[in-house]
Amino acid sequence: MKVKYTAAWVGFTAAALVAATGCSSDPVRDTARKAAEVADGSEQIMAALTRATDRTEQLGSAEVRMTTDIGTGTPVAMDGTYSWGDGYAFDVQMDTAAAQMQQLQDAPTTRVLFVDGAYYYDVDPQATGPLEGKEWMKVDSSAVFGEQGSQALSGSNGSPSASMKGLKYADDVENLGSETVNGKATTHYRAVVDQERMGKFKDAFGTLTDSGATSITMDVWVGAGDLPVRMVQEFGAVKVTMDFAGFGRTAAVKAPPAAQTGDLTEALKEAGAAR
Repeated sequence: MKVKYTAAWVGFTAAALVAATGCSSDPVRDTARKAAEVADGSEQIMAALTRATDRTEQLGSAEVRMTTDIGTGTPVAMDGTYSWGDGYAFDVQMDTAAAQMQQLQDAPTTRVLFVDGAYYYDVDPQATGPLEGKEWMKVDSSAVFGEQGSQALSGSNGSPSASMKGLKYADDVENLGSETVNGKATTHYRAVVDQERMGKFKDAFGTLTDSGATSITMDVWVGAGDLPVRMVQEFGAVKVTMDFAGFGRTAAVKAPPAAQTGDLTEALKEAGAAR
């Protein structure tokens, strides 16, 4: 059952009134009943999504396979552990070629950490430059998202849990029925969140304005124990898919030793400013 608090709903109810005039039933009563059914369905969907959000937040971590497609090339897959109970962090393996990291890593996959607001890439030690003899490349999130975007990703913001919490801003929700995902029985929900309703999370999605997208469509498949099995977010040309498993069983993510790390944050900021 779908809910749209827009002119479309007004048009639907008006059409129902006109159609009902040729019937023996009371059109006002029937329209009121349908409106009540829609409202009840919306409340049930939001209650289910709220339970899934609360449960995800409570468990604090999960094994996640995430694929990001920005519509300009090969989607980038990251497979590993994400945590959000004590700040947002992850430890994943990323496809080297899809991420265009071949100049820094010969292996087909590259290990990437995110902890304390910074990205760490496991690279091959370089012969010269800031990564000379280093095993890790550090990039602060502010070099990627800017200061405002970096602050929006602080704490647990930007994590899979934060994406789930964004569902509460949806003004268009739908129950698409039962589906089997990754061998698990699930209920498929869809929610549309307008950018203006993203609250404090909208800064983390600043590219929405640049891409012309005005909303985020979120599909969530909820399985046993009120836990998400899959979540797909689409905004503009960007599509992010997350498959969840192993909730609450991940190890803490720690930054690599400083002596093994080369920091490219300022170099990337300067390169960005020069463009």
